Amino acid sequence: EQGIPLATLQVEFSLLRQYPAHCGLLEECRQLGVVVLAYSPLGMGRLTGKFSNSERLPWGDGERPFGNTLGPERLAELQMALKQLGRRHRKSPSQVALNWVICKGAVPIPGAKTAQQACENCGAMGWRLSSDECAWLADFGAVGSTSDFQHG
Repeated sequence: EQGIPLATLQVEFSLLRQYPAHCGLLEECRQLGVVVLAYSPLGMGRLTGKFSNSERLPWGDGERPFGNTLGPERLAELQMALKQLGRRHRKSPSQVALNWVICKGAVPIPGAKTAQQACENCGAMGWRLSSDECAWLADFGAVGSTSDFQHG
């Protein structure tokens, strides 16, 4: 009503929460020329390969529901798939996870606590997973759903 077109839309989108792709949001935004910004594209660190299932994750074990739709076994399978594709492309698991978001048409906005993490995030650019690789990874992930809190 104000005559100002929507330029960007920020949503949680990652291999751990694929709902924006499944519900048609990404496609609708593409058709309207709206850039989708994907927050939490590394699932609060779960997709970096930094944490194992045996470790207590720094954000707790359930009190914050960030991307908890996969159980530990399925998360481990997804982490192994990221590592496998990472070896094939000479990339880290986080670079593969970020590239998947890019290939899906969104702009990932990962966090970085150090300059090294920021540089590593940049390694997600300049190459592309194939459509078959994207589909294969998606099968290991989770769709998620909508909620007031949205993480999950």
